[in-house]
Amino acid sequence: MSSCFDFSLCENGFKVYVYPSWKNVVSDTFSQILTAIEQSRYYTNDPKQACLFIPNVDTLDQDKLSHDFVHDVQTKLSALPYWNNGRNHIIFNIFSGTWPDYTENVGFDFGEAILAKASLSVSKFRYGFDISFPLVAKDHVLKGGDKGYLYSSSNNIPSPREYLLAFKGKRYLTGKGSETRNSLYHVHNGKDVVLLTTCRHGKSWEKNKDARCDEDNREYDKYDYKKLLYNSTFCLVPRGRRLGSFRFLEVLQAACIPVLLSNRWELPFSEVIDWSKAVVSADERLLLQVPSIVRSISQSEILFYRQQTQFIWETYLSSVEKIVLTTLEIIKSRIKRHKSRANKLWNLEPGALSILPEFSDVMEKFPFFYHQLGTEPGDKFTAVIYATTPIALASAPLFRTLRNVAKSQNVVKIIVLWHCDIPPPPSHKWPGDLGVPVLVKTRNIKTISARFYPFKEIETDAIWSLEEDSLLTTDEIDFAFSVWQEFPERIVGYPARSHYWDEIKQRWSYTSKWSNEYSMVLTGAAVYHRYYNFLYTHQLPPEVIDTVDQSNNCHDILFNFLVSHVTKLAPIKVTQRKVYQESALTNVNLNASKPLSWLQQHHFTQREQCMNTFTQHFGTMPLIRSKTRMDPLLFKDPVSNMRKKYRQIETV
Repeated sequence: MSSCFDFSLCENGFKVYVYPSWKNVVSDTFSQILTAIEQSRYYTNDPKQACLFIPNVDTLDQDKLSHDFVHDVQTKLSALPYWNNGRNHIIFNIFSGTWPDYTENVGFDFGEAILAKASLSVSKFRYGFDISFPLVAKDHVLKGGDKGYLYSSSNNIPSPREYLLAFKGKRYLTGKGSETRNSLYHVHNGKDVVLLTTCRHGKSWEKNKDARCDEDNREYDKYDYKKLLYNSTFCLVPRGRRLGSFRFLEVLQAACIPVLLSNRWELPFSEVIDWSKAVVSADERLLLQVPSIVRSISQSEILFYRQQTQFIWETYLSSVEKIVLTTLEIIKSRIKRHKSRANKLWNLEPGALSILPEFSDVMEKFPFFYHQLGTEPGDKFTAVIYATTPIALASAPLFRTLRNVAKSQNVVKIIVLWHCDIPPPPSHKWPGDLGVPVLVKTRNIKTISARFYPFKEIETDAIWSLEEDSLLTTDEIDFAFSVWQEFPERIVGYPARSHYWDEIKQRWSYTSKWSNEYSMVLTGAAVYHRYYNFLYTHQLPPEVIDTVDQSNNCHDILFNFLVSHVTKLAPIKVTQRKVYQESALTNVNLNASKPLSWLQQHHFTQREQCMNTFTQHFGTMPLIRSKTRMDPLLFKDPVSNMRKKYRQIETV
């Protein structure tokens, strides 16, 4: 990096420029890679601001026999206006070389460019400069992707699998990769070790078939590939013609522990991912030892391996977007080493893509690590109250909310976000006996997303987010805060809402109907960790936040999407409280001639549209349903109210 990368271009931040005019002239996978970059928070359309450049020349498939092969790549790269011998450029490549030798040489001079390449060998990989890229299939999705099989709703408790070790795939009669796959029948026992190969592929397989082909083909046809994959504890991943294999990502998703037989393969993102926790590496030359190796692994180790395969799959590999973002984050960490993440953060939930080092370089500052490190969140909170209504009387709802919050023993500061055309009242008209400092912010409170801005004045771990007309009592505020201290990575609060799939409309819908199940806790009366404000502001792409600001609605839905996407956990509702008006209704552009029923319908229609827009952005529905509700000890029990800590709650 020090000799082939110009760090001065990155002094104003890490921005990535994609050369224009790439659409309709590239393969689907390369199109997805460029789309993921353009939709990331690092994208810039101004080359003068760029730190990293992405050519619009498709270099993914440099196999001359492929229909995706692009000719004259060298000339096209040299013609790029900022090429500069490839300095500060990145070249993506999945296939290099062709039959019969399948060399690693990509076939053109990429100069000083960083090479993000699949199937790299340790001898060709330039440590600290190149990126070992995963072998991505053409049907790999842009966003979201399949959930890890172990994490799906019906498989969260792993059960013993029918087969110990399995493989089903091609074997090559001649050439590269043939020695390993042609020897698998020695280990196959047809019971707990099922290793199946077929010669039946290619145009001339019958001309070259050997004495075992017919027998192998008959055994091969007895088993279904998917059933074998999802019913095996270990899955063999032998090299193919090249070092990498599509099977590697498939077995990770299936929670089948990969057993690698591909000597000297530099595994994807090896710079940051600790693969020793998720895969078993074996030697191609010692195939007969593999069964005894996997039999020696204990059940507790197997569970650990399987859990780690799911974490790595879902965090870094399940979509083209995640693969691209991981690539960019690795390069960014080399440029700004003082803000790079420790490898431990890459290999623990929730993963490096959700941990922004700009927030803090100390693990204890993030909500995900409190319990892992044996530390606890702070015992104080900052209240952030969103106000949109002019104040005419001393009994205004905002002042009543201020008094209820100020009575809490845990509040250290109250911030009022004044989002109103009329200036706030002068200081002498605000309650003067609160005993807690009140900061009124008017500047830059121009959009509804400002309520999630990480203001420097918020110094506590916890933010208590409230609407100006919140009806919460002090007891309710304190109780919810005490619950949050036990679950600091989640949103904890009172007003719950849910989503559901509408079969008629074939889309996601939003409901406020009272039920035992919910998937969102609205931020009009909720407590959460301040890190999510930072994540909302600095990780979400501008177009998603623009959806919220233009509609002046849906901010709370987007916030729930974000937190559930990162944590893969549901929010927590506390103590039954039915009375809560969605004040976003008052923020709709109102027409006095419209009846309230129309306004309400417009509000919910808008929120349904937002949900589907957000789902497209995340590539999946991240919200998780829950039936959990936290109540105070002795809540509604027939004992004296004097014995209860939160005495006001039952009277609400």
